[in-house]
Amino acid sequence: MHRRTALTFAAFAASGALLLTSCAAPAPSPTSTGGPADPDASVVIRLVLEPSNLDIRSTAGAALDQILMDNVYQGLVSRTPEQDIVPALAEEWTVSPDGLEYTFTVREGVLFHDGQELTPQDVVWSLQTRKDTPEWRDAGRLANIETITADGQNVVLTLSEPDSSLLWNLTGRAGVILKEGDDIDYQTAANGTGPFAFDAWRQGDSIVYTRFDDYWGDTAEVAEVVFDYIPDNQAALNAALAGEVDVVTGFDANLQEQIEANGDYGLVLGQSSDKGTLAFNQSEGSPLADQRVRQAIRQAIDHDAFIESLASGTTLYGPIPELDPGYEDLSEVAPFDPAAARELLAEAGAEDLELTLTIPNFYSTTIPTILVSNLDEVGITLEVEQVDFNTWLEDVYTNRDYDLSFVLHTEARDFENWANPDYYFTYDNPEVQDLFAQSIAAVDEAEAAALLAEAARIVSEDAAADWLYSGASVVAVGTNITGMPSINVNERLNLAEIAKSSG
Repeated sequence: MHRRTALTFAAFAASGALLLTSCAAPAPSPTSTGGPADPDASVVIRLVLEPSNLDIRSTAGAALDQILMDNVYQGLVSRTPEQDIVPALAEEWTVSPDGLEYTFTVREGVLFHDGQELTPQDVVWSLQTRKDTPEWRDAGRLANIETITADGQNVVLTLSEPDSSLLWNLTGRAGVILKEGDDIDYQTAANGTGPFAFDAWRQGDSIVYTRFDDYWGDTAEVAEVVFDYIPDNQAALNAALAGEVDVVTGFDANLQEQIEANGDYGLVLGQSSDKGTLAFNQSEGSPLADQRVRQAIRQAIDHDAFIESLASGTTLYGPIPELDPGYEDLSEVAPFDPAAARELLAEAGAEDLELTLTIPNFYSTTIPTILVSNLDEVGITLEVEQVDFNTWLEDVYTNRDYDLSFVLHTEARDFENWANPDYYFTYDNPEVQDLFAQSIAAVDEAEAAALLAEAARIVSEDAAADWLYSGASVVAVGTNITGMPSINVNERLNLAEIAKSSG
């Protein structure tokens, strides 16, 4: 039998599903046209952010996880949109009472897309190589593993100390199983075990998957999936109205009336672990190194205005969203109070402050518009610098060259970033780091979540950042489409059950 843990962790990471072959919660289609599913159908899905390459081993960014995880690549375990951990390439697992030994039974008869068979040795090699290769994404998530061995169909992980995040980490990139000895260019090709195989990439336009008919589980319901990259929402709406796409993810809920006008689409709002994060560069010498200045900025911002303008989402005043363990309503930590904000700025000697907001150019202008207006009310002049995402990665994420920055962090259970002083947030609090370490070492799930909640409150009270809102998954779904995930779709998009009516 397997044991699930509610506190499993991935800094970039999301739950309901119910079949071992799928992690997708189908979106409701109240106006469905019905008719039998077409097994030869092609489904076109609008996405916003195109990956720079396909190398899931080493390339950062949720754009890769969104399309590759579950669909092409798999691990021993997977996660549902609601963040339950379920079997994948392992049909079951057990955990020793002391939390130091995990035994996974690897499925037999699993094939990679090139026809090679999955073996327990592939599992050992994949996990050991990732653990030993710092250049691979999430290698550090396997740091507590001492040995990885195979015994028949069983793979045994022995840990040096308990790690409440391990199972969760194995549902993400840290747990991806590759074929030992594969000689492919991972930047432009892929060879996984999922229900879809990578077929083609027209860079700047689209990525195409085809159904893998030798998939170990239930085969996909459609013959082809096309990810159509359309950054602009109006252009996406036009493509939908022209019948060029079947599903529009990352949609603007304000455009609901337009897209539903002809009855061909229904708008679906799902829960999300998306966190609209306003990062503060707290490096020495910055005015934002002063907690009073950061707190003033937080209290100058009208968080309800974002929800009203976006017509979706909920307010969020801390680093943990409702879907994640350790969530607590922290609204009392930074209530909207411009007068208090002005007092804090005066106390810090930071009146007439001038700051720059660096924001990727695919985000709505609503966000900087509200920020500029709110901060101007308390005497802060905010200059907005819109950049392409690669520039943001270089300047903000890598070089920490920014004052304020906004990014929608889609990853679930990513509190670890607040315990990492080297992360681009530039936040360094040893007490938070210690609480996080205790939560990882806890064997009891409730204790681990409570420790996270305690640490998250400190992060919020330190005004380590501001969390403008918790985003919703906004998806416009064709009325002839069923099985489309509706929860956390910006993070992972399992399409094993998506189907298209022939009617």
